[in-house]
Amino acid sequence: MNKTKRKIFETSMKLFAEKGYDATSIEEITATVGVAKGTLYYHFSSKEEIFNFLVEEGIKLLQNSIDIKTAKFSNYIDKIKSIVLIQIKIVVKYENLITILLSQFWGHEARNQKCQKHILEYISQIENIVKEGIEAGQIKKGNPQAISSEIYALICSALVYKTRNQEIDIMKLYKEFENTVIEGLKVK
Repeated sequence: MNKTKRKIFETSMKLFAEKGYDATSIEEITATVGVAKGTLYYHFSSKEEIFNFLVEEGIKLLQNSIDIKTAKFSNYIDKIKSIVLIQIKIVVKYENLITILLSQFWGHEARNQKCQKHILEYISQIENIVKEGIEAGQIKKGNPQAISSEIYALICSALVYKTRNQEIDIMKLYKEFENTVIEGLKVK
């Protein structure tokens, strides 16, 4: 991604997260970036295309991080631990992206459905790990859909925690989640 496209991407993400998609205009994006409309349209054909690019790139980042990290472990509890830690790190580093995804999850418009689709695909990725862990006898028997949704919900929890406390000590919050959520998944 070239420098101008990255600046448009980052600025749009910030504005969409702060003001919402509908309240952010192309004019505001171009003014904040400091480029002409033609330059923006050279990289993106519309505000919707910028939004779609943000969502797709963000979800890919999350999914690829999970794939890479979980492949390193054979124990499924360790895989879940790595997912939780990655999610906390993503909230810290890409808070605006998570804000956009969560704010656009509800509704029936195309962008809401796109966010729903991507989030549900990501939760299914977690669900497959949970199912395999249950089958391997390493994760307590339970409903994999409910468990994977709970693990995904830690993104929301971390974001709320960050909002209330302004900063996150990643390892401290991870240990809290490990002591409450992950401990509950272990086979005793």
